[in-house]
Parts: sequence; structure tokens; C-alpha cells
Amino acid sequence: MRRRGLASLTWASVQDLFDQSTAFGRLALVHVVMMAGDTLVTVSLAGSLFFSVSPTEAKTKVLAYLLLTIAPFAVVSPILGPLIDRSANGRRIIVALSAGVRVVLCWSMSQHLNSFWLFPEAFFVLISSKLYGVTRGALVPEMARTDQFREHANDVGGAGWPSEGISQVRGFAGFNAQLTLLGTLSGILAGSLGATILKTLGATSVLVVAAAVFVLGTVASVRLQRPARVVRDDVLMTPEERDLQALSPLGAGEVTWGLSASALMRFGVGFATFLLAFGLRRDHAGLEWFAYALSASALGSLLGLGLVTRVRNQLAESTLLALAVLATGVGAGVASRHPTLIAQTVLAGWLGLCAAVAQPSFDAITQRLVPTGAQGRTFARFAVRQQLLWVVGALIPVAISLNFGVGDQFLSLVMLVGGVVYVVGRKVSYHGI
Repeated sequence: MRRRGLASLTWASVQDLFDQSTAFGRLALVHVVMMAGDTLVTVSLAGSLFFSVSPTEAKTKVLAYLLLTIAPFAVVSPILGPLIDRSANGRRIIVALSAGVRVVLCWSMSQHLNSFWLFPEAFFVLISSKLYGVTRGALVPEMARTDQFREHANDVGGAGWPSEGISQVRGFAGFNAQLTLLGTLSGILAGSLGATILKTLGATSVLVVAAAVFVLGTVASVRLQRPARVVRDDVLMTPEERDLQALSPLGAGEVTWGLSASALMRFGVGFATFLLAFGLRRDHAGLEWFAYALSASALGSLLGLGLVTRVRNQLAESTLLALAVLATGVGAGVASRHPTLIAQTVLAGWLGLCAAVAQPSFDAITQRLVPTGAQGRTFARFAVRQQLLWVVGALIPVAISLNFGVGDQFLSLVMLVGGVVYVVGRKVSYHGI
């Protein structure tokens, strides 16, 4: 019998993490360490760019930082994306390099927190982080196939969620869900540790710890197993699939519409995150409110992962994606009627839940409809577009002062309209009318 729900997903994920004899177990360890390091960097930059200066100066610095985050995508997508696809064996080396570079950069940033050099160093940290994220998307299918070839499992589950651990053949959506869960838990623990170090020792010490974490990430990356087969993506595709990929690089219409909805979800998360951050600063809220909001978001993410594992057999992925976007709009609308700190904290948790439902649903659509030989570069393109929308959403409340009520109304309108457009547009595209 297939076990489902958050508890079983957590248990299977932890089992796989500690089973370092499997390819996926080693990838899970790398992901946990990388997410911990990225969280520590975020905490340190929040302490140096946001909390330690006046609200006006914080807005200027954060705006410059967000504008700077757009640049890495111009590097990752057209240059590094094809590089990742050319060599399956080279992918683990790229992951190791992305961790090793961040060891040096985090140490250097710890020495330049009050210097101009902090921004270019943060820029290269972002490039390294996005490089890992894109490479991980291409590694998941490779690690899954490696374990499947090794175990020769015969329990093929259509739902794609873990049942008996890594030895069972399961869909890529299951692997993605496990990595997301482990990354969330790692971020919670690292965030708590980073906040404690920030409060007691300062942002410099947080970056030193982050450098040490990325040392572990480098070692873990070198241990990634070689894929069972090294086959170029374009070789795996049939001539018809190659022609279709050339004509429609984003995949089928369902995938294109799904990308729009998932990117809109990322826009909403970016907007809500910085609306809350600057709203709390403007209201002179204590640090405990930031902790409450982060905890609510993390709890919502965990609940969302548990929810999607339970209902994805009853509801289509596109339906789950539409419901997540529309539910975000409804939640923001309710919060706009009660623009209090408590309501905004609850909204942070609600967004975490909706985002945790939306992303695995879109991943499943892509994995189902995009040819296997094109999934590596396709996920790279999608990751770039989603993150760009996050940055655009984040820039709005940073550049324009919005109170909670107005900001939530704007978010509600955008998400509700976007959700309706997705539902109608997908149906029109599907029926060809």
C-alpha cells in the first residue's frame, strides 16, 4: 500500500538522505547543505543591508541588490544552460565548483560588509546559487535513472510519490517533493542558527559559518555518483521531438500556460515578501514578527507539500495550479480587510502553502509533457523565468511605499485576474477555440 501525506513523505525523505549508497541520497545531502548555506547568506545580508541601517537607507540598498539579482539570469540561461546539458558527468563538477566558489566569496564578503565590494561579491554568489539550482534540475532525472538501473525495481507507481524509499521507481515529481521538503527543513534549521549568530556575534560571523557550510557542500558534491548512462539530450529525442522542441522551446500549450501561472505565483511570493519586510520596518515591529512570519511561511510550505501528496491523485496538476493561484488572491483579499501584523503573518503562511502546492504541480506538468531529452534545458529556462518574476514582484514594494491594505489589494487583484486568465486560456488552448 502506498503511504501518503506529510509524515510519510518526511520519513521517506529522511531515510533517503541518510542512505548515502544511492545516487539520490547523495544529491539530497548536497541539496540540504546548499540550502543551509544559502539561508545563512540571506540572513547575513538581511542583517547588514536591512536591519542595521535606517529604513530609507535599507530601501536604497535592497533596491540596488534586487536590481543586481537580475543580472545573473543573463549569464545562467544562455551560457551555462547549454553547458550543463552537454555533459552529464560534468554536472556534478559544476555543482562542486558552484559550492567551492561560494566558500571563497562568503569569506571575502565577511571582510567587506561595509565596502562597495559587497555588491559584486553578492552578485557572483547569486550566479553560483542559480547555477546550482539549474544544474540540480538536470541532475534529478539522472540520479533517478541511475538508482533505477541499479535496483531494477519493479514497483512502478503512477502517482510518482515515495512508498518504500529510493529503491522504488517513482516519478520525478516525487524526487522533487522530497528535495523541496528537505530543503525547507534545512532552511528552517539554518535560519534559526543564523539568526542566533547574527544577534550574538554579528553578520560577519554568519558569513564565516556559511563559508564553512559550503566547504561541506563542495565535498558532498564531489561524492555525487556518476549517472548510469551518459547520453546527450538531443540524442535521446526522436526527430519529431527535436522538430517540436525547435518550434516550441517552452513545450506544449499546457506547459506554456502552466509556466505563466507558476511564474505569477513566484511574482506574488516576491511581492508579498518585501511588502511584509518593509511594512514591518515602517511599523517599527520587533524582530520577533519577522521570525513569526518566517515560521508561518515554513509551516505553510510543509503543509502544502503534505496536501499536494494527498490530493494529486484526485485532482489534475493544472487544477491544483489554478487553485493555488486563485487561493493566493482570495487570501490576500481577506488580509487586505484586516491589515494587522497578525493578518500579515497568517498571509505569509497561506502563501507558503499555496506556493508549495503550485510548484510541484507545475513540475509534474513539465515532466509529463516535455520530452525527456529536452527536460534539462527546459527546466533551466523555466527556473530563469520564474525567478525573474520573483525579482519583479519584489521590486514593486521596495520602489513604492505601500501599506499592508493597499499592497494586499493589489496582490489579490493580480492573482485573481491571473488565475482566471490561466483557467480560461488553458481551456481555449486545449479545445482549440
